[in-house]
Parts: sequence; structure tokens; C-alpha cells
Amino acid sequence: MEQAVKDGVDVLSLSLGGAPKPFYNDNVAIASFGAVQNGVFVSCSAGNSGPASSSVSNVAPWIMTVAASYTDRGFPTTLFLGNGAKFEGSSLYYGKSIKNLPIVYAGTAGGKKQGANYCINGSLDKKLVKGKIVVCDRGLNGRAEKGQIVKSARGAGMILVNGDRNGGEEMLADPHVLPATSLGASAGKELMNYIASSKAPTASIVFRGTTYGANAPVMAAFSSRGPSSIGREVIKPDITAPGVNILAAWPPVTAPTQLKTDKRRVLFNIISGTSMSCPHISGIAALLKSTHQNWSPAAIKSAMMTSAYDLDNTANPIADLGSSSSVSATAFAFGSGHVDPERASDPGLVYDVSTEDYLNYLCSLDYNATQKSFECPEGSDFRPGDLNYPSFAVNFKRGGGGRRTVTNVGTDVCSYRVKVEEPVGVSVVVEPEVLEFGRLGEKLGYSVGFVAAAGGGDSVPAFGSVVWSAGKYSVRSPIAVTWEQQ
Repeated sequence: MEQAVKDGVDVLSLSLGGAPKPFYNDNVAIASFGAVQNGVFVSCSAGNSGPASSSVSNVAPWIMTVAASYTDRGFPTTLFLGNGAKFEGSSLYYGKSIKNLPIVYAGTAGGKKQGANYCINGSLDKKLVKGKIVVCDRGLNGRAEKGQIVKSARGAGMILVNGDRNGGEEMLADPHVLPATSLGASAGKELMNYIASSKAPTASIVFRGTTYGANAPVMAAFSSRGPSSIGREVIKPDITAPGVNILAAWPPVTAPTQLKTDKRRVLFNIISGTSMSCPHISGIAALLKSTHQNWSPAAIKSAMMTSAYDLDNTANPIADLGSSSSVSATAFAFGSGHVDPERASDPGLVYDVSTEDYLNYLCSLDYNATQKSFECPEGSDFRPGDLNYPSFAVNFKRGGGGRRTVTNVGTDVCSYRVKVEEPVGVSVVVEPEVLEFGRLGEKLGYSVGFVAAAGGGDSVPAFGSVVWSAGKYSVRSPIAVTWEQQ
């Protein structure tokens, strides 16, 4: 990363990460801080450990942390059961459909062998599996690897079933080596009921190719979630972008499944993960940099965050495949929302952050002189919540409130009025309620106070927003409230 900065890059895209660490012990956080100091925008993957709470990685506030969501394109299959039920799945298999074949699972696929329900290596009995569709539970080994094991056992097809805590309703498209489909957890339960109640269960799998027009975006269940376990005063992830079933260049020396037994070779593959969504943000950052060459990394980041949207293509709240309590995603899943490149190019206002601001933020976290080469100012009243971030993370264990400064990058003379969507159980006060700008580049400040309402506050996070509006501009900052240190 240091060499890239020396080479003069404008954007660093890091599709990598790990368990969250204190910033002073995080190589990516340290190297990206140096990059941002030199005017380089840094975007990183949020991680693929969702939907577990506080699983998000790359949480330093100077990094753009990117979640993953679905597009409206799908690779659907239809699974027909012998009892007339049908379910939608997903697969990249492009061969012929299979019809009315017997289904085997666990004991009927492996006899007394352990692990037959997961289709692990050596668990299937060829005599029981030959010419049949094998049902495999997700987990223990790779999704495509299960198909190869079924194929090696002379199975004719595979149904890969998610569990409530292993994939949920997520249906990733995989380049299977035999006719195979994924199946969501709820449909999987109905499949299991059918198998248990039928003496001779059968199924058919129809492959429907590529389709468009699905509800989108939808948050991926695997996308790592907030709140951040390191520095809860900042909402992480920051934003979401396309990261599920993404067309991506692929090395021709490697099989699409990455299995040694797979002899197929392709120049493009369909890949899912926050490693796919991160480069989308990096590319948009490059476009914004080319349009606004004097913008800092923080300004570019702010432009994308405050112009992001939280409604899907049906004008409903973005859904979350990883949520067990609500169909709608929250800021801990998608940050500020889904990126909108066109609106980001003309955001109206930006929240800029200097190197000194970041260092004062670190001082407010009680980082000491051995952890950074910077002398913290004595008597400073800077609080973590005062970092000039385009979102508000409030923890009432530590008190709530903050100051913000916005820079006018829209029109010369304009008047912005604030609208607040208050989180449940919280009263939000913004002062002033109107910002009057007289020129481009002018900076104006405001303060936000958060007060727990009478009887408000429990263990459930609450969400809202602060929106500054003027004409065509709508500058939105999400609010996430937690009530205790978890």
C-alpha cells in the first residue's frame, strides 16, 4: 500500500480483511491512514461473516467499508417435488433439466456412514446414490465440492439446502459440475417434510438461465454486520454495492469451481462476496475523483454516503436476507444505503475530514503516544461523536451528541432545511434547523443532541436519519442508536 501511494495512485481497492482489531494493531488501518493522508481514497470489504452482529471488519473511519447486496439479475431454477410443490432455487449449471428422479438424503444416501447429510468426502454409498438426486445440507465443505462428491458417487443431481444459520434464504449461483440447485432454508424444511412423509420421494430440477427484474437491491445474508466492535461511535459498514452473483474476470488456468477434478476453463465467472462489492465503490470513487479533482478522500466518501438510497426498485425498504426479526435492512447491514453514482457526482453538501480530525478522534479514544506519533492536545473537549462523519452512531452508555460541519459543493446561494426521522425511544434536536450558504466552498456547522425519551431504551438498536434538503438536493445521514456496550 505504501508503494502504491509512492506510485501515485488515486484509489486503493482492498478486497481483503479479517477479524476487527484496535486500529494501532491493524496493518490495513495503519497503511490506509497513511494513504488517506496523501490524498488516496481507500475502500475495503466489510467481510463475509454475516449475518452475525458486530462481524464487520475494516472499520477505521478513514476507510470506506463496503457491504454486499443483490442486483435484479438472477440465475433461477425451479424445483418440482413429487407431491406437486415447487420452489425457486439458483444455479449456474447450464445443462439439461432432470425430471422425476428419486430423492435420497442422509441415511438413504450413505447408509450408516457419518456425514452423508453434508455430502462430505467418502460419506455417500454409490449403490444408494446412483441415478438419484442427493440432498446435501450446507456446511462442513464447499458448495461446489458437494456436487463433485455426489457426481463421483454416480448421483444424477443435487439439492443444496441452507439452514437457518447457514445461508438462510440466500441463494448463491454456483457453477456446479452436475445438475444442482440451491434451496433456501424455509423451502428446505418443506423438502425435508416431504422426504420424511413419502415412501418414494421424487423431484425435478428445471434450469431457467438468466433472468432480470427481481426486487433489488436486497442485502446478502453473508455480508458482515455492525455495530463495529472497534470504535462504536462510527456506523459500519458505510455503504452497500452489488456483491452477489457478479460477472468477474477469471484466470483461465483455474476451473470455475476451483476444484482440481473440474477440467472446465472460463474467462469469466460469477462470484459473490464483499470482495465483489468493494471494487464497485472503488470504480465510482475513481469517477468522482476525475470529476472533482480537488476533493479529498473524505469528501468523495461523504458524497457517496449522503446520496445513497434505502429503497429498492419497487419503492419499498431494502430487504435483508440475513434478518430474522425484520424484512427490512438497517444501517448495521447497509450503512447509509446503496450507492447511487449519479447523485454522488452532485451531492450538494459534503462532510470533509482532515488528518488532524482523525488524530483528534484517536486521542478521544485514549490512544497513547506509543501507539501513534502525534501529541494529543491537552484539555480538548473533542469527543468520538464529534468526528465530522456523514453518519451518527450513538451509544447511550457513553452519552449522545455531536458537532458536524458541511461544505457547500452544490450551488452558490442556497438554503438547506433539516428534517429528522427520530429513532424509536430517542428525541433528536438539531441546531440550527436552517443552513444559509452564500457561496460555493462555504462551510457551516450544526450540532445534534440525542436524548432518550421517557421509558425509551432497551437492548434493541434503533435507527433514524438527519436529512438536509434544498431544491434537488437531499443530503441524508443515518442514525444508529445502541443502548449499552455489547
